[in-house]
Amino acid sequence: MRRITYIIIILCLSLSAYAQKKDIAQAREFVKKGNNLPTAEQLMSNLLKDSANRRNDKIWLTLFDAQKKQYEQGNEKLYLKQQYDTANLFASAKKMFQTLEGLDSIDALPDEKGRVKLNYRKKHAALLNVYRRNLYNGGIYFVRHNKYDEAYGYFDMYIDCGRQPLFSDYNYNDNDPNMPTAAYWAVYCGYKLKNAKATLHHTYLALKDTTHYHFMLQYLAETYKQENDMKRYQQTLEEGFAKYPRFPFFFPRLIEFYTQQNALKEALDLCNKALRNDSTSTIYNFSKSSVLLSMKQYEACRAICQAMIERRDSLPGIYLNMGLAYFNQAVEMDKLLRQSASQRKEIVRLYQKAMPYLETYRKKAPDQKQVWGLPLYTIYLNLNKGKEFDEIDKLLR
Repeated sequence: MRRITYIIIILCLSLSAYAQKKDIAQAREFVKKGNNLPTAEQLMSNLLKDSANRRNDKIWLTLFDAQKKQYEQGNEKLYLKQQYDTANLFASAKKMFQTLEGLDSIDALPDEKGRVKLNYRKKHAALLNVYRRNLYNGGIYFVRHNKYDEAYGYFDMYIDCGRQPLFSDYNYNDNDPNMPTAAYWAVYCGYKLKNAKATLHHTYLALKDTTHYHFMLQYLAETYKQENDMKRYQQTLEEGFAKYPRFPFFFPRLIEFYTQQNALKEALDLCNKALRNDSTSTIYNFSKSSVLLSMKQYEACRAICQAMIERRDSLPGIYLNMGLAYFNQAVEMDKLLRQSASQRKEIVRLYQKAMPYLETYRKKAPDQKQVWGLPLYTIYLNLNKGKEFDEIDKLLR
């Protein structure tokens, strides 16, 4: 019985070896003739799915030849301006790298005596080095077509060559000036995919790309916020504003962050720094008036708003802040249990001052009822504006 089993095993192994040789021979014939190349590639890929075949160099080399031949045919068609899908050209180049990197990992395995003899590394590294630019260009191609997931794969592989033993003689990390730019585009793709892991993976290298540094800080800030890492979010916004005060991303988000944290002193300092760069900026001046309003520095707030109104700034919020600077001050005085006649007179005066600005804001932002509704209701009530009060009372119900 054992003898029969042994014979069956030998027979199966022989049949398997025969089938393997047949597939390799068939694939090589396809490569030689330059036809049925996808079939040749598939035959070799199927053989490599069996772990027993992975040490067979002939399978890897035939697979590579089928991929390289497809690349060369596609490249020739593009050169001759014949119809061909450019994406397929880049895909062939990428698969060439995957195949020879895979073979290199097999080639680097020690033999039964623990010796490592590299038969292909130098030759294959030199060969792929010629094609490596296609990985970068493939990434750019897919970015332009908004296929960020595919683009990321190309940039990631381009960068990964720097750590692959196959390319150790080339020392890409130090010698390739395009590495930081490729890392930037990889970060960009991760950011567009809202994939925090992909965004942050090549951050260290991408930050060496000084051309895109301000965009890098933007992508990192938004990613940290997405990950709820508010400490790094704040630090990145602060670095961004310090280095690029005129870049529109950092200032409004940093002001919003400080305001939400009730860090009004920091918010005011930020506004003052911004105004030193551009004293006439509507956003910077308006933000400062908002911070001063929150700090209850009403007179200073009104001074900024008045100057902006005189400059004919059209931002509706200017009138809101001007009106609230009067209104909030009146409300604070109105809370006093005991009021002298002069105090009451001052309260009425402040409500009167607030009214036209808040009415102007209402006209400019009619959909912001939740903002102007209650202040105008309070003003009309205190100033005995019967008609106006009835109208807004009905509106707010």
